Amino acid sequence: MRIATFNINGIRAAQRRGFEQWLCEREPDVVALQEMRAPAAAIPPDVFGPYHLSYDEGVIPGRNGVAILTRRAPAAVRTWTGSALVRSPDESHTHAVELDPVTLARGLREFATEGRYIEVDLADAPITVASLYLPKGGLPAHLQKPGRMREAPDGGARYDRKIRFLDAFARQLTRSRRDARARGRELLLMGDLNIAHTRFDVRNWRRSNQAEGFLPEERAWFDSLLSPRTLVDVVRTTHPDVDGPYSWWSWLGQSFANDTGWRIDYHLATPTLARSAVAAGTDREPSADRRISDHAAVVVDYDLSAAGLV
Repeated sequence: MRIATFNINGIRAAQRRGFEQWLCEREPDVVALQEMRAPAAAIPPDVFGPYHLSYDEGVIPGRNGVAILTRRAPAAVRTWTGSALVRSPDESHTHAVELDPVTLARGLREFATEGRYIEVDLADAPITVASLYLPKGGLPAHLQKPGRMREAPDGGARYDRKIRFLDAFARQLTRSRRDARARGRELLLMGDLNIAHTRFDVRNWRRSNQAEGFLPEERAWFDSLLSPRTLVDVVRTTHPDVDGPYSWWSWLGQSFANDTGWRIDYHLATPTLARSAVAAGTDREPSADRRISDHAAVVVDYDLSAAGLV
C-alpha cells in the first residue's frame, strides 16, 4: 500500500503547478493533505480524480485545511469539530456531514475549528490514518530581536500558542493511538509538524538552534512522541543517520537548488505498521521551476501482508 503526505500550500495553486500529474503518476492508495486553503465550493472540479475525499476546511478563510484521499470510501471519518466534507469521486456536493463526536483532550478546543486534524479508518486495511497541520509558531520572547526577524515581535504569543497546542495534542494523540488499538487498528499520523526533530533534519542545524521549528523544547516534545512501543518515525528508520531527506525548502533564493532544506513532514506509525515499510522517501522535484509546493510529498510503501495486516 503506497501512502503519501503532502503539504500542497493551496490546492488551487498546486493544481496549476502539476498536482494532478503527480497524483496520476505516483498512484498512492492514500494521501494526507495539509494546507488545502480552500472552501469546499472552491475545490477545483475533478482535481482528485478517482479518490474519495474527506476534508475539514476549518473556519479561517484561505488558511489551513486538512484532507485525506482514499481509493475506497473510508469506514469512518473523525474530526475535532464533528463534521467534514465527505464525498466520493462521482459527487460534487459541498456540504459537510455530521460525524460521530470525538472527545477532545484538555486544551485542544482552542484549536478545534482551525482545520488542523482529520482521521479516517481505512476500509481495506486495519489502519487509522490521520492528517495533521501543526501550527508554525514563533520565537519565545527572550529570543525575539527587532530588526533580525521577518515578522514583527509579538512578545512570544505565537510561541506560547504553539506550546499550548503541543501539550494538548500529545494528550489527544495518546488517546487516538489507544482508541485505534482497541478497535484492532494500527495508527499512522502524517503531516506537516513544523518541527525538525534532529540535526539530520535541518541542513544548517547549528545556525537553527534558536529558530522556530528547531527549538530545544520543540524537539524534546517530539522525543516524547516516539518509542519502540508507541510511534516510530518511518522515514528516519529507513534513512538512519543521514541528512534529510528534506521535505521543505524556502521559496527564496537558492534554497531548493542547494538542498538547504528542513525535514518537517512525517509518517509516524505504530510499531507493527512501521516495520512493514519497504521503501520511503521524498518526491523532490528535479528543478525549482517544477515545484508543486514549498513542500515535497513524503511517500512510503508498506507491505501490509508481511505484517499480517491484510
